[in-house]
Amino acid sequence: MADMNMDILRIRSQKPVFPAHPVRSGNVSTAVESPAFANLFDEAKNRVAFSEHAKARMEARHIDFSEEDLTKLDATVGKMAEKGAKEALILLNDVALVVSIKNRTVITAMDGKNAKDNIFTNIDSAAIV
Repeated sequence: MADMNMDILRIRSQKPVFPAHPVRSGNVSTAVESPAFANLFDEAKNRVAFSEHAKARMEARHIDFSEEDLTKLDATVGKMAEKGAKEALILLNDVALVVSIKNRTVITAMDGKNAKDNIFTNIDSAAIV
Protein backbone atom coordinates (compact mmCIF):
# COMPACT_ATOMS: atom_id res chain seq x y z
CA MET A 1 0.00 0.00 0.00
CA ALA A 2 2.82 2.40 0.88
CA ASP A 3 4.50 1.67 -2.46
CA MET A 4 1.29 2.51 -4.31
CA ASN A 5 0.95 5.81 -2.43
CA MET A 6 4.55 6.69 -3.31
CA ASP A 7 3.82 5.92 -7.00
CA ILE A 8 0.77 8.19 -6.90
CA LEU A 9 2.82 10.99 -5.32
CA ARG A 10 5.56 10.51 -7.92
CA ILE A 11 3.02 10.70 -10.77
CA ARG A 12 1.38 13.81 -9.32
CA SER A 13 4.70 15.59 -8.91
CA GLN A 14 5.73 15.14 -12.54
CA LYS A 15 5.41 18.18 -14.74
CA PRO A 16 3.20 18.03 -17.84
CA VAL A 17 5.02 17.33 -21.07
CA PHE A 18 4.63 19.85 -23.89
CA PRO A 19 6.24 19.72 -27.32
CA ALA A 20 9.30 21.95 -27.65
CA HIS A 21 8.02 23.27 -30.99
CA PRO A 22 4.51 23.63 -32.36
CA VAL A 23 3.37 20.45 -34.06
CA ARG A 24 2.16 20.92 -37.62
CA SER A 25 0.65 18.17 -39.64
CA GLY A 26 -0.93 18.60 -43.04
CA ASN A 27 -3.79 20.93 -43.77
CA VAL A 28 -5.82 20.99 -40.57
CA SER A 29 -8.42 23.39 -41.98
CA THR A 30 -9.50 20.78 -44.58
CA ALA A 31 -10.42 18.29 -41.85
CA VAL A 32 -12.29 20.90 -39.80
CA GLU A 33 -14.22 22.23 -42.76
CA SER A 34 -15.30 18.83 -44.08
CA PRO A 35 -19.08 18.36 -44.27
CA ALA A 36 -18.93 15.15 -42.23
CA PHE A 37 -17.14 16.90 -39.37
CA ALA A 38 -19.50 19.87 -39.53
CA ASN A 39 -22.52 17.54 -39.37
CA LEU A 40 -21.11 15.63 -36.39
CA PHE A 41 -20.27 18.89 -34.64
CA ASP A 42 -23.79 20.27 -35.23
CA GLU A 43 -25.37 17.05 -33.97
CA ALA A 44 -23.24 17.06 -30.81
CA LYS A 45 -23.97 20.75 -30.23
CA ASN A 46 -27.73 20.14 -30.48
CA ARG A 47 -27.77 17.10 -28.21
CA VAL A 48 -29.32 17.53 -24.79
CA ALA A 49 -26.87 16.82 -21.96
CA PHE A 50 -27.74 15.18 -18.66
CA SER A 51 -26.47 16.63 -15.38
CA GLU A 52 -24.74 14.31 -12.92
CA HIS A 53 -27.82 14.63 -10.69
CA ALA A 54 -30.12 13.58 -13.55
CA LYS A 55 -27.86 10.66 -14.44
CA ALA A 56 -27.90 9.44 -10.83
CA ARG A 57 -31.71 9.75 -10.62
CA MET A 58 -32.16 7.92 -13.92
CA GLU A 59 -29.88 5.10 -12.81
CA ALA A 60 -31.57 4.78 -9.41
CA ARG A 61 -35.04 4.79 -10.99
CA HIS A 62 -34.07 2.51 -13.91
CA ILE A 63 -34.98 5.10 -16.54
CA ASP A 64 -33.57 4.50 -20.01
CA PHE A 65 -34.20 6.28 -23.30
CA SER A 66 -33.89 4.89 -26.79
CA GLU A 67 -32.11 6.78 -29.54
CA GLU A 68 -35.56 7.70 -30.89
CA ASP A 69 -36.56 9.11 -27.48
CA LEU A 70 -33.38 11.21 -27.33
CA THR A 71 -34.07 12.54 -30.83
CA LYS A 72 -37.59 13.54 -29.72
CA LEU A 73 -36.15 15.20 -26.61
CA ASP A 74 -33.60 17.13 -28.68
CA ALA A 75 -36.31 18.32 -31.08
CA THR A 76 -38.62 19.34 -28.23
CA VAL A 77 -35.89 21.31 -26.47
CA GLY A 78 -35.08 23.03 -29.79
CA LYS A 79 -38.74 24.04 -30.31
CA MET A 80 -39.01 25.29 -26.75
CA ALA A 81 -35.83 27.36 -27.17
CA GLU A 82 -37.30 28.95 -30.32
CA LYS A 83 -40.36 29.97 -28.29
CA GLY A 84 -38.21 31.54 -25.55
CA ALA A 85 -38.56 28.91 -22.82
CA LYS A 86 -35.92 28.90 -20.10
CA GLU A 87 -36.75 26.10 -17.65
CA ALA A 88 -39.24 23.41 -18.64
CA LEU A 89 -41.01 20.28 -17.56
CA ILE A 90 -41.03 17.72 -20.37
CA LEU A 91 -43.11 14.56 -20.09
CA LEU A 92 -41.63 11.83 -22.27
CA ASN A 93 -42.76 8.18 -22.07
CA ASP A 94 -44.14 8.48 -18.53
CA VAL A 95 -40.93 10.23 -17.41
CA ALA A 96 -40.92 13.78 -16.07
CA LEU A 97 -37.80 15.74 -16.99
CA VAL A 98 -36.92 19.17 -15.64
CA VAL A 99 -34.77 20.76 -18.34
CA SER A 100 -32.71 23.93 -18.59
CA ILE A 101 -33.62 24.93 -22.13
CA LYS A 102 -30.96 27.64 -22.29
CA ASN A 103 -28.19 25.16 -21.35
CA ARG A 104 -29.82 22.20 -23.14
CA THR A 105 -29.36 20.15 -19.95
CA VAL A 106 -31.69 17.75 -18.13
CA ILE A 107 -31.57 18.79 -14.48
CA THR A 108 -33.54 15.89 -13.00
CA ALA A 109 -35.69 12.98 -14.08
CA MET A 110 -38.36 10.87 -12.44
CA ASP A 111 -40.71 8.17 -13.59
CA GLY A 112 -44.49 8.58 -13.42
CA LYS A 113 -44.70 6.77 -10.08
CA ASN A 114 -42.21 9.15 -8.43
CA ALA A 115 -43.60 12.23 -10.21
CA LYS A 116 -47.11 11.68 -8.88
CA ASP A 117 -48.19 14.23 -6.25
CA ASN A 118 -45.06 16.33 -6.83
CA ILE A 119 -45.13 20.05 -7.42
CA PHE A 120 -42.68 21.41 -9.99
CA THR A 121 -41.56 24.99 -9.40
CA ASN A 122 -39.33 27.44 -11.25
CA ILE A 123 -40.44 26.29 -14.69
CA ASP A 124 -41.91 28.56 -17.34
CA SER A 125 -42.96 25.96 -19.91
CA ALA A 126 -44.15 22.39 -20.27
CA ALA A 127 -44.31 19.88 -23.11
CA ILE A 128 -45.89 16.45 -23.44
CA VAL A 129 -44.05 14.34 -25.99
